[in-house]
Amino acid sequence: MKAIAKVRPAPGVEIVEVPEPAVRPGCVKLKLEAASVCGTDLHIYQWDAWSASRIKPPRIIGHEFCGTIVEVGEGVSDRQVGDFVASESHIVPRTSEYLKRGLGHVAPETSILGVDVDGGFATYAVIPEDNARLTDRSVPIKIAAFQDALGNAVHTVMDGPVAGQTILITGMGPIGLFAVTICKALGAEKVIVTEVSPYRIGLAEAVGADVILNPTKDDVASELRRIAPQGVDGTLEMSGHPSSMDLAIDHTRPGGRISLLGLFKDNCQTINLNQAIFKGLAIHGIVGRKLWETWDQMGELLASGKLNLDPVVTHVMPYLEFERAMELMSAGQAGKVVFTFDD
Repeated sequence: MKAIAKVRPAPGVEIVEVPEPAVRPGCVKLKLEAASVCGTDLHIYQWDAWSASRIKPPRIIGHEFCGTIVEVGEGVSDRQVGDFVASESHIVPRTSEYLKRGLGHVAPETSILGVDVDGGFATYAVIPEDNARLTDRSVPIKIAAFQDALGNAVHTVMDGPVAGQTILITGMGPIGLFAVTICKALGAEKVIVTEVSPYRIGLAEAVGADVILNPTKDDVASELRRIAPQGVDGTLEMSGHPSSMDLAIDHTRPGGRISLLGLFKDNCQTINLNQAIFKGLAIHGIVGRKLWETWDQMGELLASGKLNLDPVVTHVMPYLEFERAMELMSAGQAGKVVFTFDD
């Protein structure tokens, strides 16, 4: 079968012919129907310092995908042939003490599909039973494919109260865009966003952001003081931009929350810690999806019909056109790129 793989420690990935994978005990084998490209895949493609330190070629990449189970391995009890499933990228052993305590999303023994083990940019993929999340067939494959990423947004948004709240979201990448529509679906009173890219500003309008502020053109601090004089109830940091921390601490009301998902280029950031303390802010780092609480919450949101996700899917293409996908993402001219796996 054909697969997209990192075959050498250098920039780029290649289409390769590999044997069709055999199912393993405790695992299921999927026939892929759709997959989506994540920023992590772009890092691997560009071969930055993180990917060079983590990826051991050859490796089939891709961790956001969906498909139908065609075979189950020995010991599999909760999945069967014909089930439609989506991937959870974080593989955590059932014996993990973190998982047993509801902290599987931060388990140190986690391995990641498409990073530490072969992923899903191929005709078939074999993944652990628990990582094959049952998905209702009413969910279109172009959306089912990126539930792993959508779950990041669900986890971040639901880190604190939402209904009736004024929420600030910094950064309108795909997960920030997901967060907008999740906030609206959960009854947020007002969703304010920041973004500098005209392309992404257009997407933020399409998913329903109430107020869009462009730091290169707007006096964001003055506008936030005008819109929310006492401060916003919560800030969801999705940008990884150094200025976002000062913005969040300055403009989140006393007793509010700051939920951090964006990753910063420089690990060490200077913030006004005393201000955060005196305001009694709850600052929480968000990683992955709660296993399996976030998936249940996401399923309910998808079933509600309230999520406006279609505008985020800006490109759908055959998976063998991965070079075009990488070019679009590198240029910042794409939301979610979805791959199809038609025969």
